[in-house]
Amino acid sequence: MEIKQHIKAVALTAALATGATIASAQDKEPIRFGLCFDLSKSYTFISPQVAQAAQDLAMYTNDNGGIEGHPVEVIVRDHGNEPQRGVECYEQLKRDGVFIFNFLSTPVTNAVMPRAMKDENLLMQSFVGRGDAVDGEVFEWVFPVGPTYWQQAANDVAFIKEQLDGDLSNAKVGFIYLDYPFGQEPIEILKTLSEKEGFELELYPVPLPGSDQSGAWSKIRRDKPDYVISWLLAGGHVVASKEMRRNRFPIDRYLTSNWLNEVDIANIGAEEATGILRGTNVAGGQEVPIVKTMLETYYADGKGSGPESLVRDVYYNIGMAIYSAGFEAARMAIKENGWPLTPETMKTAYEALSGYDANGLMAPLSVTPEDHGGGGKTRIEQWDGEKWVPLTDWSAEYLDVVWEVIKESSEKFTVE
Repeated sequence: MEIKQHIKAVALTAALATGATIASAQDKEPIRFGLCFDLSKSYTFISPQVAQAAQDLAMYTNDNGGIEGHPVEVIVRDHGNEPQRGVECYEQLKRDGVFIFNFLSTPVTNAVMPRAMKDENLLMQSFVGRGDAVDGEVFEWVFPVGPTYWQQAANDVAFIKEQLDGDLSNAKVGFIYLDYPFGQEPIEILKTLSEKEGFELELYPVPLPGSDQSGAWSKIRRDKPDYVISWLLAGGHVVASKEMRRNRFPIDRYLTSNWLNEVDIANIGAEEATGILRGTNVAGGQEVPIVKTMLETYYADGKGSGPESLVRDVYYNIGMAIYSAGFEAARMAIKENGWPLTPETMKTAYEALSGYDANGLMAPLSVTPEDHGGGGKTRIEQWDGEKWVPLTDWSAEYLDVVWEVIKESSEKFTVE
């Protein structure tokens, strides 16, 4: 089947057929991706969007001939953010022949990781999990494609340095975070950069679920940091916005992790949120070619994999980024080595992704056997009251510092 010109323009390589027909794709063995997600407890503010994006991309791919003629099958299961359930999901799908997995949860990913590495199955770990897992020489079967929290935090410090005329020696940077592994993840990098650049780092832990921040913001009012980096989630940003107003802290000095979406902006209030800063790993909005194509191809006819509202959410774009890279790796593997697709050929293909950005969906990825993250680039965006405006180009800063910490950490890891 010839692909229509408007679909060709999307240039999402993994989703494009190469002369194969839809019928032939359905006749061949499928490529299976196992999505064991938390669909019922802690991460329901993101997991539906990511799962829906994966299913939409699979549908689009299959409608256009599959990946080198093979259909994609996305298998979604719920682990409720419980490590044991995640392990059970892994073992069940493994018995069914799945060897490419994603768990979208740091505790579950960490629980499954030793098994996946022993089994030599691929573990997709984008935007969650261990920061040192980008070290491909140690974590051979783990692919945290995209920036880790460590690299994102380092890029945030670089942005603050630029705003302060290139000198952090007299600066004070606050870090407000949920006091559990997700929130604690960037602390080591921030402390290392504090020593390197000479700025004062103030830590403001917040108990789960993030609804009680009054003590932290009272301290922030007294300490008067130049900027506050935030590792909060969902409603935590809404609480923080109220505390910022109460304590007269400027919202344009509040720089969040990538976990701030359209729902959070609506809950804060579009006008009230004006000026808020976000470090991001994907391009937001619906003008991104592949997202626009999904809306025009499926959602305009009510044929999407879920509600259209979830497509109009940056977390949907994150899902598209994760799986477009995975589908592209599968395409490269089959094209180079033929069928069957195996963990070994998939691994080699992932490690050969070079300059891949899914037509502007994310920062260009260049994955190598040594760097399974792809370069760690992020950018800073600011909410202008109606939309996100990029303030920086995609970049990865302090790479030497981050990789020194990565190596120190990864060398302590053993599968046992």
